[in-house]
Amino acid sequence: MKFPLYFSRKIAFSKDNKNNLSRVIIFIGRLSVALGIIVSLITVATGFGSKKAIKERLADFSGHITVRSTRSNSSYNTSVLDKQGLNMAKIKELPDVESTQKYVTVTGIMRNEHNFAGIIFKGVGKDFDSLRFKKFLLAGTTPKVTEVGFNNDVAISQKIANDLHLKVNDSIVTVFLKADQKPLYRKFKIVGIYRTDIKLIDEQFVIGGINHARKIQDMKPDEIGGIDIFLKNVNDIDKDFPDIEKLIGYKNYAEKATEKFPQINDWISIFDTNIALIIIIMLIVVVINIIMVLLILIIERTNSIGLLKTLGASNAQIRATFINYTLIIMIPGLLYGNAIGLGLILIQKFFGVIKLNPENYYVSTVPVDLNPIAIVSISLGILAISALALIIPSYLISKISPVKAIKYN
Repeated sequence: MKFPLYFSRKIAFSKDNKNNLSRVIIFIGRLSVALGIIVSLITVATGFGSKKAIKERLADFSGHITVRSTRSNSSYNTSVLDKQGLNMAKIKELPDVESTQKYVTVTGIMRNEHNFAGIIFKGVGKDFDSLRFKKFLLAGTTPKVTEVGFNNDVAISQKIANDLHLKVNDSIVTVFLKADQKPLYRKFKIVGIYRTDIKLIDEQFVIGGINHARKIQDMKPDEIGGIDIFLKNVNDIDKDFPDIEKLIGYKNYAEKATEKFPQINDWISIFDTNIALIIIIMLIVVVINIIMVLLILIIERTNSIGLLKTLGASNAQIRATFINYTLIIMIPGLLYGNAIGLGLILIQKFFGVIKLNPENYYVSTVPVDLNPIAIVSISLGILAISALALIIPSYLISKISPVKAIKYN
């Protein structure tokens, strides 16, 4: 074993540390490291968890990637999707694509004696992914769509249900307005009530049969307004988007889930800045405390430094000894910090202790994402940066004279 590592371990586990200033200094160093790890883990887990949860909610409701006609632009009343150049067979064959579903959307007004609500009626077909939608259901079931005739079953959001005082099995009249035509009236039966916690979705969308939307939009039985494409992993959206764009034809356009709601996308992008800022602040605090620990340990062990120099140890060996000594001090702080941080994260993950207002945060509980790579990277990163930061202050050792150090008390 090399001398610096051997000697650093000897003084780190020496019983002398229990009865002098080292005990207090070591405690402060370990505490700062533990707090830095805890805050960093919670920040990364909740930051990445929030980003992932919001993206997944948007994607699970309306597809990771959506294909629409360029004639639809930003209108909620979809135009007929152009089939020229649209290669659905190849889209479905892409390795990351899990499923697809067709739809037609049209705007309308739900009203009764209690209130009224402007809605976007999303007509879905028999390929509707009811299992994916089921996670949003609070009561009832998803509408069963066969595309044979007109199915009057619909699912509405909890927000719309509360505004109109509706519950499962109630009926509601919806008015659809068309230019230069008389209003169209449809009576729907509420079979399900859902909540996504995404305010912009819950305030507007009603899920029903596609044939109603086709009839209102004067579409033929085989025409559709768009396609929702679901991927196996929400993180693959950016990677697969260019491949899907090549298969939709020049008269259609593809849109990512987050692009449909720019304000939500802006909110998500804030997490990256906040995560980086908090980790940098924690890193600075840890490094300052560790440097302080090193300097005090050097001062406290001046006699030992003088003795080592007298016995022939070089400045580089003594510097390495004290850097190793300080890093060894940090290890219990790393272990305790990881144990406490991961414990708090797991409690939140399984019990959802901390709640949020979905109108402001788009989720009702603080979501967490346990990424093993991020967890290991935080600990190794703090350890590595601390080791580099200790190099410069360790040069104080070269200024210590052996003769004066031995006389130092």
